[in-house]
Amino acid sequence: MYKRFDRNAARKKRHYRIRAKISGTPERPRLNVYRSNLNIYAQIIDDTEGLTIASASTLEPQLKALPGRLTVAKAAEVGRLVAQRALEKGITRVVFDRGGYKYHGRVKALADAAREAGLEF
Repeated sequence: MYKRFDRNAARKKRHYRIRAKISGTPERPRLNVYRSNLNIYAQIIDDTEGLTIASASTLEPQLKALPGRLTVAKAAEVGRLVAQRALEKGITRVVFDRGGYKYHGRVKALADAAREAGLEF
């Protein structure tokens, strides 16, 4: 009868379209964002090696201790944490992969915090 709109399938379609154009290299790896209803995850990935260089999420013990549920503030903390871990490994420039999500709210907060912490993109 009627087809329901699958929001996640549309997001994945957008993500594949984005990934066809961007790729992480050893000099400039990819900062990937995944957002679920309860958590947000960020990974810095070298696609040539298939290697995750640094990662952070709201499941980290120090971020779980923050009050409240998932908020823009917690997403910003994830951005700061992943940037700090990347800088420790000598990575300063990345390519931002928003994962098919709108550059808005939690995704934007994570990106802005990563920029403030020293990542360049």
